[in-house]
Amino acid sequence: MATNSITGASFSMRSLRHHFNPTLAKPEETTTEKVCKIVRKQLALPDDSNLTGESKFASLGADSLDTVEIVMGLEEEFGIAVEEDSAQRITTVQEAADLIDEILKKQSP
Repeated sequence: MATNSITGASFSMRSLRHHFNPTLAKPEETTTEKVCKIVRKQLALPDDSNLTGESKFASLGADSLDTVEIVMGLEEEFGIAVEEDSAQRITTVQEAADLIDEILKKQSP
């Protein structure tokens, strides 16, 4: 058992392993999951609403202003800029996620 000379606290490696379990660590969210979260927020949809990559913004009740706000939320979340012509072509969650991944890939050195 190791003792910390400053505080006098003692611990064992066994107790540290017991408290840290990497299998319980939360996995990184995918781009599609992040887009779904932003769409839910922008459209004030319930957290349990069933959104998938195939979900169409129009089917969710989004008008053109809502879509602009979704794109602005995506730009803020991912630290990107979406060109207006690209933004106008986004109609589904997956299209938004694919565009974000493409922009991020171009930004990577």
